[in-house]
Amino acid sequence: MVTETIVVLSAVLLVVVAVACWALNVIGLPGNWLVVAMAAGYSYFMPDERRLDISVWTVLGLFALAAIGEGIEFLAGALGASKAGASKRGTALALVGSLVGGFLGIFVPVPVVGQIVGPIVCAGLGALAGAVIGEQWKGRDLDESLSIGHAAFWGRLIGTLGKILVGCVMLVLLVASLIAQ
Repeated sequence: MVTETIVVLSAVLLVVVAVACWALNVIGLPGNWLVVAMAAGYSYFMPDERRLDISVWTVLGLFALAAIGEGIEFLAGALGASKAGASKRGTALALVGSLVGGFLGIFVPVPVVGQIVGPIVCAGLGALAGAVIGEQWKGRDLDESLSIGHAAFWGRLIGTLGKILVGCVMLVLLVASLIAQ
């Protein structure tokens, strides 16, 4: 009885921590990879004969999904800026700006909504600012730099939302795997 209670509490804790890790995607941290690590650790340490176990196949599926999410984020961000003609410097500073903006967006002083929307929008704004600074540094005029920054903003926003959606699929897979055993 006590062992079954511990198993159920462990599974609930895994799901709660996985959701918290997934939420880190909003500020640009590797939340999907943390979900994979949590699931792998749970799968490794939970005895196979327990009902609420996670199979190696589920962990591999989560790994594949996390890689797809990273690919979406990277490609959307890179394509957004490069389609507009960004230099390597502008692209690199757009990435740095998006990370800084995502972190600073946590502190947007709007209750609940600010902590969810703030990091996503601020990451896009950081990408915009970084791209503009990089392109200005490269010697481009302000209009061209702003055009590239605009593309970096939308690329980052679309990429982050795509990665977050893939993370949602990962959470569904994780919960479904726990229940299906």
